[in-house]
Amino acid sequence: MIDLALYCKSYSKDFLRLKQLLASIQAYNKDQIPFYISTPKDQYEELIKILEVDGYQWVSDESIISANERASTEIIKQRSGSLTQQVIKSEFWRLGLCNNYVCLDSDCIFIQDFKKTDFLASDGNPYTVVYQNKEYFQLALNRGYAKAPENLRREGDRVKALFGRIGPNYYCPCPPFIWSAKVWESLDLSYLKPRDITLWDLCTPEHPETLLYLEALLNFHAIPLQPIEQLFRVYYYDWHYFLLRRLGESNIKLRANYLGVIYQSSWDLDLDYGVSQKSISSRMLKKLKRVGRYLQSLI
Repeated sequence: MIDLALYCKSYSKDFLRLKQLLASIQAYNKDQIPFYISTPKDQYEELIKILEVDGYQWVSDESIISANERASTEIIKQRSGSLTQQVIKSEFWRLGLCNNYVCLDSDCIFIQDFKKTDFLASDGNPYTVVYQNKEYFQLALNRGYAKAPENLRREGDRVKALFGRIGPNYYCPCPPFIWSAKVWESLDLSYLKPRDITLWDLCTPEHPETLLYLEALLNFHAIPLQPIEQLFRVYYYDWHYFLLRRLGESNIKLRANYLGVIYQSSWDLDLDYGVSQKSISSRMLKKLKRVGRYLQSLI
């Protein structure tokens, strides 16, 4: 079992983004950390056609699901796509391929060289991305977008309550996540099994996988907590991107503090692959709102 891997769970709509991520990994992966991609089995041929090059190892989503003997492969038919993605990412450790993994989303892009030491401490344990997110919360409040921070605060309160922890909320809402198999296993052994449930039961829109990992680490102490801040600059929304770029931010300047950048696919739709399921009127309205938020960034 290797000490560290890169991993991305993807699906066909994000394959053009994934191609961009793969190119950045090939350009900047100085320690040649193995890169794993998982997709549904029936999307593998499409994946090969879009990516066109090697440089990764593929595993099926179904193999990750079946690695948990308490979970049925039919479970994905009972869960939304977003929840399925959350659980599959969190259960990758069960394949026994690595002790730790850097969990990436397809919309991640590395912008400079990276090595194992960016993710692992000298004792071999991973750093943990954990912070209170006050800068973004304040910025959103200043610009009149207070709803998103409030939703994150409520999520933090709910997950914290599951474990009976009292204290401040901690966050790591966006990738890359540096996850330890020991932490996920501690959640399974100390919380899920005693309650005769699986992560498929616990992980819900109210209890996202990112906070479940953090709270499991804080409660069961499977590894030492060695905190670091966000490794990538995350543009949570288009207004966030427009504003920070208006203030002079660029990928070159970001290299002073970040290994990469994320233009979240929920708002950056240019690399969506395949035919959109939304109507023309819906797409036009979305574009008009985006123009409005761009104009607002000038104020």
